[in-house]
Amino acid sequence: MLETTIAAIRPADESAMAAARELHGRLTKPAGSLGLLEDLSVRLAGLAGACPPPLPEPAAVAIFAGDHGVHAQGVSPWPQEVTGQMIGNFLAGGAVVNAFARQAGASVTVVDVGVAHPLPSDAAGPDRAGLDAAGPDSAVLDPAVPRLVVASVRRGTRDLAVTAALTRDEALAAVQTGIRIADELIDAGARILLTGDMGIGNTTPAAALIAAFTGADPLDATGRGTGVDDPTYAHKVAVVRAALARHTPDPADPLGVLAAVGGLEHAALAGLILGAAARRTPVLLDGVIAVSAALAAAAFAPDAVGAMVAGHRSAEPGATVALRHLGLDPLIDLGLRLGEGTGALLALPVVTGAVRVLHEVATFDSAGVAEK
Repeated sequence: MLETTIAAIRPADESAMAAARELHGRLTKPAGSLGLLEDLSVRLAGLAGACPPPLPEPAAVAIFAGDHGVHAQGVSPWPQEVTGQMIGNFLAGGAVVNAFARQAGASVTVVDVGVAHPLPSDAAGPDRAGLDAAGPDSAVLDPAVPRLVVASVRRGTRDLAVTAALTRDEALAAVQTGIRIADELIDAGARILLTGDMGIGNTTPAAALIAAFTGADPLDATGRGTGVDDPTYAHKVAVVRAALARHTPDPADPLGVLAAVGGLEHAALAGLILGAAARRTPVLLDGVIAVSAALAAAAFAPDAVGAMVAGHRSAEPGATVALRHLGLDPLIDLGLRLGEGTGALLALPVVTGAVRVLHEVATFDSAGVAEK
């Protein structure tokens, strides 16, 4: 599945991008007046191979959840049980991601790809596709209350400070889970996918992935995650540095990097991005977990970057390092560091607006407006 997906990822369509630039030049506005939104709409035309590109709606959030053996090193003040408890909160519709998804009209799917502790007994969302708005139950089902997909590869990773977090087969299974979820959501009608994540301790493997793929110093790639104090932060940086020295991951071998120092949700998010890119569907990236996974996706298939849109600049410093390496400009910068997909959801209207301009704004000729 991975090889087939990578083979289906193609470069941006230059003729569609040229058509989008030409159309922007004829719309009733000064050329370049929409700044990065014009660049974004041109990129999305290149991804779709059409001008204008399809409107990015409906939208689907995929939250991948997993736990981490490195939690035993004391890199987070939160107990590991919170991962499963937060899944229960997602499924009850009570998390920030649910509130933002309601506002944006986006569906939410939660994927247990490696949660360590059993999920709460009442963690059972509607057993339905996340995008079934047109059914007899659509009036009573809240699209922001997610379905749960159980696709656990193992109950949490191993401790990357001691040994490889995953075997290559386990990392591959998680990547392929992400590809499958992308296909399911797109087949169900989604026209843009948004990344989400949940996993106590997951900013530690994210920092290791960012340092491994970009060559950044672990101090520059590692942030405070859920808000650790200074001694814990220094220890966290040391754990990342030691893990990289122990495993010496090769960025030319992205599956090996994911296996050595990644997490199951990171690998699955990489798969989601690859699956969307193969289907020429944009992926709106959330925060530091998503962009660390995006680095892996780009290492698998450099043209996958054409499907990526950076939703926001996370307060985690490694996110800026990763975005710079990918050549992506974030759409918003609000100092967010929650994860879940929250920053991506807030950026969604910006992406939709960028595309809607090409669909709906009149040209100078059609509107009878004089050009300069």
